[in-house]
Amino acid sequence: MRNAEFMCAATAAVFQLYQILICPAKRDSEIPNSEFIIPNLKERCIIMKYNIGIDLGGTNIKVGLVDENYNIVAKATCKTDLPRPAEEIADSIAETVWKALNDAKVTIDELNSIGIGTPGTASRDTGVVLYSCNLGFRNTDLRSLIGARLGKQVYVENDANAAAFGEVLAGAGKGCRDVVVVTLGTGVGGGIIIDGRIYTGFNYCGAELGHTVVHYGGRPCNCGRKGCFEAYSSATALINMTKEAMEADKSSKMWEICSGDINNVDGKTAFDGWRAGDKSASGVVDMYISYLGCGLTNIVNTFQPEILLIGGGICKEGDNLTKPLEKIIAEDSYCVDPKRSTKLGICQLGNDAGIIGAAFLYTLAE
Repeated sequence: MRNAEFMCAATAAVFQLYQILICPAKRDSEIPNSEFIIPNLKERCIIMKYNIGIDLGGTNIKVGLVDENYNIVAKATCKTDLPRPAEEIADSIAETVWKALNDAKVTIDELNSIGIGTPGTASRDTGVVLYSCNLGFRNTDLRSLIGARLGKQVYVENDANAAAFGEVLAGAGKGCRDVVVVTLGTGVGGGIIIDGRIYTGFNYCGAELGHTVVHYGGRPCNCGRKGCFEAYSSATALINMTKEAMEADKSSKMWEICSGDINNVDGKTAFDGWRAGDKSASGVVDMYISYLGCGLTNIVNTFQPEILLIGGGICKEGDNLTKPLEKIIAEDSYCVDPKRSTKLGICQLGNDAGIIGAAFLYTLAE
């Protein structure tokens, strides 16, 4: 055993000397293995480091091993199994990280850092989740919990912010410095990137775009206010609007689309009815797009980003959704120079955005 350990140590020492003495004299194309990176030919080369990105959700924990080119080289998942103590969740996170590493045959020493995207309000400075209703966290030191189990530097951020950062690094916002991402799901989430950095406000509660108001005194929102963007533009809102229209029109083709069961309504139902020429469905689609366009225009007028990205299952409608939205934004947004107006786009990375963004949170601390 001692001989084996000696040989391993000797091999490592020789390899390190190779890095220091030989690599600087070589150009990129002369290095036999693509895992080498030479940031400066006058400096010694280093082995590529990987980062772990974690999407901590209320249902699943998703872990990705990400290389320096934003490629996810291995994934592992497990159930969050709520409710349970934060310590047990941390155990599951650590186990899932090890699974991803083992699947990729990567050692813990090859990891640069670990980033976590979590629902709720998280302090980037301390790694503490100040509050997460979904997870049952309050002042939970996630950085320490995971760091103690894996021995690596841990960075923590809100999950929507991490996903927005991922889209800027490797998705539809790549190459842009000022980007806003709006996700249309159960609620309306938001991520704001200003000059390449995540904006959270001084208290880490910024970017709650879903709780800006588009109809004063309107539909009640889960936050306690009335008329929130979320209450009119989330997938949940679209489903509610669809059900209301069906109840008001028993002859609507949407009943046929749902096989006569209103519980089968989803985010596609109204659009499917609109394509079938149903008047009630068309009314739902028009109303939904008008409120969504209003909320997006407010965002454009506030931030004037290079690109405004929308994500979520509803975005599969493509041009049927984006074309009328572009028209509303063009007509209602405040823009002095049309050549420098905000572009509307659709998120490209899907569920991978949160993993990639979380994996590179360490760059924001530099």
